[in-house]
Amino acid sequence: MTNPAVNFLAFALYAAVGALLWRRLARADAAAGGAKIGILSLGFGAVVLHAALLYAGLWSDKGINLALTGAFSLVAWVVAVVYLLAAFTRPIENLGVIIMPLAGLTLLAAWLWPGRLLLAPASALQSAHIVVSILAYSLLTLAAAQSVLLLVQERHLHHKHPGGFIRALPPMQTMEALMFQLIGIGFLLLTLTVVSGALFSEAVFGQPFKFTHHMVLSVFGWAVYAVLLLGRRRLGWRGRTAVRWTLGGFLLLLLGYFGSKFVLEILLGR
Repeated sequence: MTNPAVNFLAFALYAAVGALLWRRLARADAAAGGAKIGILSLGFGAVVLHAALLYAGLWSDKGINLALTGAFSLVAWVVAVVYLLAAFTRPIENLGVIIMPLAGLTLLAAWLWPGRLLLAPASALQSAHIVVSILAYSLLTLAAAQSVLLLVQERHLHHKHPGGFIRALPPMQTMEALMFQLIGIGFLLLTLTVVSGALFSEAVFGQPFKFTHHMVLSVFGWAVYAVLLLGRRRLGWRGRTAVRWTLGGFLLLLLGYFGSKFVLEILLGR
């Protein structure tokens, strides 16, 4: 399914969700009840269309196309799905201000610049590794988005400007607890990803383990999250300290996977 109308409709739905949530935030009116369900329903429409486009663009009889823009789009879709499912039971709907428009942009990028076709053998172990790694990146992306909102909230309260959209956000303790829950689950999945990539490299990738830029940066990112969780448990880290470590770990993971792919595909043309 490569119909331009479908791409634009999915993008429009993503943008509409972001705009509606931003409008409610600007009016300090938290989405709730029927309004919340209506906005999230638009989001589900977007991810359904996005899923159809991904299926057409990523999967073939020979394997999975893991080109840069397609991989971005796939991760963004998983992030959007996890966000929508969680938003029905947890007060994280305001994360959609960041997540949904970005998901729409990755969808357009994958359509306009599909990139070189990189096909991976679809062995069971490799498929499991890819699924777990995408889920890990997705949860840690949600945690990073949550940390940005938490930082903005903390700065407004520190400067004694609690008005505006800050009034529509949950209390800082709730925001912070949600962030660490996302980090905790994401860290466990990231651990499985790193361990499977290192110990079972030949079975997963068909070649012996090598210290690539991707692996080194992923391990550094894993270490940052490990220190963060340990600091939270032993030293009670919170606030700006927690946000900095969260964003630092996320940046390392982002550079480890997408940065490596950008260099190989865009700069080196491999």
